[in-house]
Amino acid sequence: MAGNDINHPFPAMPSTQTLRVGLLLYPGCMPAGLLAFADLLHAANRRAGQRLFETQYVALAQGPVDCAHGLRLPAQGTLARGEVDAVLVPGFWSESGEQVAAALDENAGLIAALGRLDKRVMVWSYCTGVCIAAAARRLDGHSATVTWWLADAVRARFPRVEWQVERTGVFNERNATASGVNGYLPIAQSLIEQRLSREAYRDLTRLMVLPRPERTHQAFQAVSLVAQPNRLMARLHDAAERLPAGEATVERLARELDTTERTLARKVLAASGTPAAAWVRRIKLNQVSERLIHTSAPASTISAELGFSSDAGMRRMFKELTGMTTVQYRQAFGRV
Repeated sequence: MAGNDINHPFPAMPSTQTLRVGLLLYPGCMPAGLLAFADLLHAANRRAGQRLFETQYVALAQGPVDCAHGLRLPAQGTLARGEVDAVLVPGFWSESGEQVAAALDENAGLIAALGRLDKRVMVWSYCTGVCIAAAARRLDGHSATVTWWLADAVRARFPRVEWQVERTGVFNERNATASGVNGYLPIAQSLIEQRLSREAYRDLTRLMVLPRPERTHQAFQAVSLVAQPNRLMARLHDAAERLPAGEATVERLARELDTTERTLARKVLAASGTPAAAWVRRIKLNQVSERLIHTSAPASTISAELGFSSDAGMRRMFKELTGMTTVQYRQAFGRV
């Protein structure tokens, strides 16, 4: 999700205040994302000419931690000392829901420590690390995402979380979740854009980041958040995804975006070549597409979860747009 137009929900801080980020180490964690995250924030500091971010490795106890792939990294601080404003939780290597469950059991002490953190400490997680944040109850009552193949397992294990697995990143005021081993990237992006600028982030990614291609139906290729051409279209995309399909009308979205229906309709048509109502419908159907691809949930369940007024209506609109039934679509693109 390394685009240039995403929301910035993290609490605002004075421009001179340094944000202290703890990079969490635990046995078997995959530290590559932590290293890359630290590099991006270091580059942002150099670009800004001031110390916007400070990173340090933290763990249950100070000292060396045996990570994945035979790497050993030193923890400079502990979770209990509370010397950070945010904690970034990386993933661990796993190939099944059973292995995830075992890893959570093995890290029960770490999970308990995360759960005891002051609520003002932000907890960001990505890849399978999201499961650790969920087990620590830091995601209860919030929207969150997770790596696609864990969608069914996390829904069953953590029902208090509002899972939105069709999204690659979900950001709230006190937590952030992102899917995949590169999930640290959208979190870093949001931080850098908020505290520095979008232009600065673009400059950094030109030097440091390569885009990741993803196979999808051509009907949805222009609808992703990354592809939106301006800030209004990105905000519209986010608002439409959050609202139930039955409530995602042009009138309601105009209120959400603090504009008029006429202005919104005009700008959407100019940016997409598509009437606003049809564009919003495509955004909601893209969510259907993502859930068909990444989960085994029945189409009727997906329709209900996304707030369509009727399952039959959703299926009809989906086939009109893609030329495929939901069953055919899952057979062609499904990853479960």
